[in-house]
Amino acid sequence: MTGFASAQGGNEGYRWTWDMRSVNAKGLDLRLRLPDWVGGLEQAIRAELSARIKRGNISLNLRVNREAGAEALPIDPTALEAALIGIATVERAAQSHGLTLRQTSAAEVLAMRGVQQAGQADDDTAPLLKALMADLPALIDAFNTMRAREGAALTAVLNDQIAEIARLTSDAAGLADRRLDAMAEALRANLSRVMENTDGADPDRVAQELALIAVKADIREELDRLRAHVDAARELLTTDGPVGRKLDFLMQEFNREANTLCSKSQSTDLTRIGLDLKAVIDQMREQVQNVE
Repeated sequence: MTGFASAQGGNEGYRWTWDMRSVNAKGLDLRLRLPDWVGGLEQAIRAELSARIKRGNISLNLRVNREAGAEALPIDPTALEAALIGIATVERAAQSHGLTLRQTSAAEVLAMRGVQQAGQADDDTAPLLKALMADLPALIDAFNTMRAREGAALTAVLNDQIAEIARLTSDAAGLADRRLDAMAEALRANLSRVMENTDGADPDRVAQELALIAVKADIREELDRLRAHVDAARELLTTDGPVGRKLDFLMQEFNREANTLCSKSQSTDLTRIGLDLKAVIDQMREQVQNVE
């Protein structure tokens, strides 16, 4: 989900600069800083971004200025004063903490909400809105291209982690098969010991209880589900479209089976494999947070 893109453009007597970046998030969170005097701009940009991006914390900044020689928008003295007071307050607070901030430019002050008055120098911002929206798709294309490059590298990492989960699952299956005879012998010994020390107990009932213990120690279902989750994860990584939330859910299922395997292991070697599984799954879950 991480990405960055910037662009510049101009038309209709204006120049503008785009800056777009994102970090991972559970859903789609759009944070826009736009000139509020362009009617309909925010709604149009939100709709375009929502149609092409499904997950991530997206920050988009747009600065629009009049070209040299063009008629400037009038300035609202009250809003300008409030903006300057706000900047001075922030600078004093920073100095009190030993911080020195970069000097705010005049262009940045003019871009602050309400400083320039819309509707007096130019009542019709529709042509500017049209020009800006025509410029936006190229910015999103560049943004998504960068995310795609990072996604390709991330896919390789995730495939390696899935392969490690598959290997550990196979190792656990081998250990489980080898411990069957030992478990059977232990159950027979336990049954004999119980019967010798339980006067009047129903042998069938005792045998049923011991059989129940054996079932609870059986990890074949957990191993089957782990294999199924591995296949599902591999399929998702080859699927077009957003898969991050599905992978996130799959990580919970992976972790559940690894926990159950550890609780049922009754074997040092199986417990070690279960802990290794949990470590790989946890690493993979961190990476999945970056997948749209």
